[in-house]
Amino acid sequence: MGSAADAVIPACAGVGIAFALWQWFLVSKVKVSAYAAAAGNGGRAVFRPEGDIDEDVGVGYGDDEEGEADGSVAVARCAEIQSAISVGANSFLFTQYKYLAAFMVVFAVVIFLFLGSVHRFSTNSQPCQYTKGKMCKPALANAVFSTIAFLLGAVTSVISGYLGMRVATFANARTTLEARRGIGAAFATAFRSGAVMGFLLASLGLLVLYVAIKVFGLYYGDDWEGLYESITGYGLGGSSMALFGRVGGGIYTKAADVGADLVGKVERNIPEDDPRNPAVIADNVGDNVGDIAGMGSDLFGSYAESTCAALFVASISSFGADHNFSAVAYPLLISSAGIIVCLVTTLFATDFFKVKTVLGVAPALKLQLLISTGLMTIAVLVVTFSALPARFTMFDFGEVKQVKNWHLFFCVAIGLWAGLAIGFTTEYFTSNAYSPVRDVADACRTGSATNVIFGLALGYKSVIAPVFAIAVSIYVSFTLASIYGIAVAALGMLSTVATGLAIDAYGPISDNAGGIAEMAGMSRRIRQRTDALDAAGNTTAAIGKGFAIGSAALVSLALFGAFVSRAGITVINVLSPKVFVGLIVGAMLPYWFSAMTMKSVGSAALKMVEEVRRQFATIPGLMEGRATPDYANCVRISTDASLREMMPPGALVLLAPLLAGTFFGVQTLAGLLAGALVSGVQVAISASNSGGAWDNAKKYIEAGASDHAKALGPKGSDAHKAAVIGDTIGDPLKDTSGPSLNILIKLMAVESLVFAPFFAAHGGLIFK
Repeated sequence: MGSAADAVIPACAGVGIAFALWQWFLVSKVKVSAYAAAAGNGGRAVFRPEGDIDEDVGVGYGDDEEGEADGSVAVARCAEIQSAISVGANSFLFTQYKYLAAFMVVFAVVIFLFLGSVHRFSTNSQPCQYTKGKMCKPALANAVFSTIAFLLGAVTSVISGYLGMRVATFANARTTLEARRGIGAAFATAFRSGAVMGFLLASLGLLVLYVAIKVFGLYYGDDWEGLYESITGYGLGGSSMALFGRVGGGIYTKAADVGADLVGKVERNIPEDDPRNPAVIADNVGDNVGDIAGMGSDLFGSYAESTCAALFVASISSFGADHNFSAVAYPLLISSAGIIVCLVTTLFATDFFKVKTVLGVAPALKLQLLISTGLMTIAVLVVTFSALPARFTMFDFGEVKQVKNWHLFFCVAIGLWAGLAIGFTTEYFTSNAYSPVRDVADACRTGSATNVIFGLALGYKSVIAPVFAIAVSIYVSFTLASIYGIAVAALGMLSTVATGLAIDAYGPISDNAGGIAEMAGMSRRIRQRTDALDAAGNTTAAIGKGFAIGSAALVSLALFGAFVSRAGITVINVLSPKVFVGLIVGAMLPYWFSAMTMKSVGSAALKMVEEVRRQFATIPGLMEGRATPDYANCVRISTDASLREMMPPGALVLLAPLLAGTFFGVQTLAGLLAGALVSGVQVAISASNSGGAWDNAKKYIEAGASDHAKALGPKGSDAHKAAVIGDTIGDPLKDTSGPSLNILIKLMAVESLVFAPFFAAHGGLIFK
């Protein structure tokens, strides 16, 4: 069966990469230049990349119904805007990656020095920690290979984020142009573009990890304990890059968004994404570097960490001792099956049941979650009984536990379905189709204060169901298979990551498409279609954040268990002063981190507001549309602010475990991790959902799709201005602080696991 696993894992990764390239090819068939030629020909030559034109669209792009602005000038403008967004995003990411490259080198040296010093850089073999009476490879080898794994994870995370950004900037104008043909064509383009990112990330992460295990294994041989311990560095590399990507991108996008909204919508009463607003290009760039590149790196980090935690715990089980590769590689086989399941699921949205109306967009996206979860449950059953022995023993968390293979099926399945429950709970609290968001919108009648109060209450209430779902998953998984059960439950929640990322990336792509339509001066009907895509994407983005936070909780707990085992801790007594001190400080860290990121957004937004006001005041004819704003200066302000402000929060997260473990010991560090996990999950969920609810309450008023919404609107009314204020407050919560917190709890846990040998040997300089 080991040879079968060796064939299946790289084959599934290859299929995923091939499918991503096929989706890219289909998107690339939408030629911007061909649209321009058709528009310039008065609509007589209509470019159709595939399919027929929708019935509700005129026969040509030059029709009177579409408006004069939708001719060749508008199409050429789309190409210009896309180019400006792409250049801005590229410039920011390359500058950010220069900073991160320096960080990677410095931190790689830290890993090598800390782990190498465990046995004073000795090259002698050491007694194995778990397999008694056997000799394992020297600690120096663990230092070297952990460092290499860290660099591999970091580079893969950076590539994942960059590829996602490139796909998004390539697709946004194409989605806008396809909206001229109809809602179905625009939806297919946006969703396929998201699928490119989803499948590339899932497949690339799986393939690199598999190759690393095989290459490292050439040196380690039968020492699987050392092999899979060193592999945990892969998760650390992925998550550390994700932290800076999320925080830096989040500060960038929200500084631009808040600046654009406060001056444009509230003070100048001009539409969102109006080309007269100097901050609109920076805002659209931010969608790509924050919501796309940041989310890609974030979910890659979750995937890498959950897999590494499961592999490490499996390596010290009975099938690890027996060198049963197919059983140890069970986490990789689950991810392999997930790629195939997500491939089939994607075809339901793009080929089997095509979207034909505006009302069909949101159900099509939700159907993706249901289909992928149902199919994945069957796939997990097949993989479990094919790869695992009927009975085996887990040696972790200080206990010996007899486990049956069907126990692990239930662990993965409960994680999978808990993820779905968290996703739909998030949708209920953030979609304007349901009463919670409508209540928030209704609160805008009496001003910003009541809107903020209702939004905060909604966020706090939305924590209840996800926490119960996580709690049930933890209890069942731990009861059935100890820490390994929790690790594979986290992997179950992330097994459909390709579909989750496709849905998540779809949102910012649609958002950008709407912004381009507005800036290019396209007709109201085109903007209505892109708004419909964006409204559905806004909710699915919130669902994606829910998945990321829920999986982060399980991943962090699995890593915590692995750390406790590796550090040789037998009992964690909460009443011990050492542990309780760590617990209470750890619970404080998410608040400290949130304060830093919120203030960073506020400081950057303040500079952006001043710059936008300055341009409106000093550029003659800007408000009348006769002059062009200085977009580049706003892009520069966001870039400088995000790169400067992302460093302190990142340093807080990375230094906290190192300082706690080195000076106060493993017991205090265990308390620190537990406190950060429990506190961070609550704060992350409430922040993300409050922000999402405020955003959709604003959109609900703007759309005016019901009598209730019309009574609150239209745009520019007092209720709408109050909704914009709420949305502005919520922006940094849902796109900067909230999503970054799940990386905080994961990164602290995986960092503690990687450095556990050092902390166990030399930690506790103060608390001896």
